[in-house]
Amino acid sequence: MIRILCLGIAVGTAAALTPGLAAGRHFVVLAVAWIVVAVLLVTYATRRALVAKYLVPGTLLLVLFTVAPVLATVQMSTTNYGDGTRSTKEQTVARIVANSVVQAPDSPTFNLSVATTSDGEFMFFLVDRATNHAYAGNEQGLKELSQEAATVTKGFVTAAPGYTFLTPAQVNEAGPRLKEFAVPTADGAIRQRGLREAFEGRTTLRYEKPADTIVDQRTQTRYTVQRQGDREYFADSTGQRLSEQSWRASVGLENYRRAFTDSRILGGFLRIFGWTVVFAAGSVLLTFAVGLALAVMLNDPRVRGQKWYRSILLLPYAIPGFISILVWSGFFNQEFGLINSLTGLHVDWLGDPFWAKAALLLLNLWLGFPYMFLVATGALQAIPGELKEAATIDGAGGFTAFRKITLPLLLVAVGPILVASFAFNFNNFNVVELLTHGGPFTPDNPDAGATDILISYTVRLAFGAGGAQFGFAAAIATLLFVITGVLAAAQFRATRSLEEVH
Repeated sequence: MIRILCLGIAVGTAAALTPGLAAGRHFVVLAVAWIVVAVLLVTYATRRALVAKYLVPGTLLLVLFTVAPVLATVQMSTTNYGDGTRSTKEQTVARIVANSVVQAPDSPTFNLSVATTSDGEFMFFLVDRATNHAYAGNEQGLKELSQEAATVTKGFVTAAPGYTFLTPAQVNEAGPRLKEFAVPTADGAIRQRGLREAFEGRTTLRYEKPADTIVDQRTQTRYTVQRQGDREYFADSTGQRLSEQSWRASVGLENYRRAFTDSRILGGFLRIFGWTVVFAAGSVLLTFAVGLALAVMLNDPRVRGQKWYRSILLLPYAIPGFISILVWSGFFNQEFGLINSLTGLHVDWLGDPFWAKAALLLLNLWLGFPYMFLVATGALQAIPGELKEAATIDGAGGFTAFRKITLPLLLVAVGPILVASFAFNFNNFNVVELLTHGGPFTPDNPDAGATDILISYTVRLAFGAGGAQFGFAAAIATLLFVITGVLAAAQFRATRSLEEVH
């Protein structure tokens, strides 16, 4: 019964999602949803395929949450998707044409109510002042409403299922976005005029689809598609743009070419790459050394109160990381920080490049040693005590026994964890961003800070003052994925020698 119930929930969920996905033309997502359901039905509807019953859940999770995002990132890296290029070409053309609307003396007028969907998209609810008919319209077009579909009060639509109606103050606040919003009609488009009024005007631009050209009907100027940089615009024969609006398009390997040829990016890349490796390796070595030392000391049966000591040492791991980072940023304050106050120093922890890097490593040591302490404690307790006794009988001292027996056996267990920790710190954006913001910076290179690692550097380039560039960010993320994968593979290969330890 439980199996039938779970399969029924899966089928019912896919069926419930189908109309919305189909209406939104998300056919790839729709196909994936039904493929997953089909795999679950084939695997669990019968008593056969016993091995698949254990493999399918993990495989599906791997594909959906690891493989699919990686492929989506690679696909996005070949586009110019970002601020100004979020819409399709068809949507951009419709918006440009709709924005050319002008009001004529005989233009119909409407009482306007502005609402939003659950996704934050605008919807105009209109009541024709001449006929009192109610309509709803968005960038896809206009449709007439029945009496049951909306509530009309004093000539205005005041309620409709599934929509949130904006107050006049909210409409005024959304003014910059509403200026770009228009509802296309057969004769032109409907645009807002004032807080509670709209009109249907005539467009001065006409799109000729066969020629892929926009024509200004007043001057007969023709605007064709022209590439400028990584974007395409409608421009005249002199290159003058009709509009600053562009659209999402494929650019091939342009984002990767830019990453390797743009002098602004390459200027600090090698220096930042070197510091990223030092930061990741230093964080792993320091946290592992401190965690292992504490684990060895507290693993000695002669130490009393081991549970209390271990509980205290785990406190930094129990506190949310972002809180610890903000607290430590106060500790590093040059004038009022706890460290300088207690030590009598006057170190500019966050303003000097060297000390800012030292501060990052100290902070990461505080955040990471409890985890390594836990891992090392578990690995130490798994090593048979007979081996230590045999080493003692053979005359080995404490340090020799640790170096020859305990440490090699310990590394067999924690080696993969150290590699994973290196990969994590290689892209540890939170620590850098919350403590130093990548700084300090120099006037000659305000984009590459002294403590920037690759991920913080590329985030600033991709989402800086020039606006969000998701396609370029995806290309950089793909490169970081490859670099991290290569380094991790090399480390795993280097740890193969541990397989010979018995």
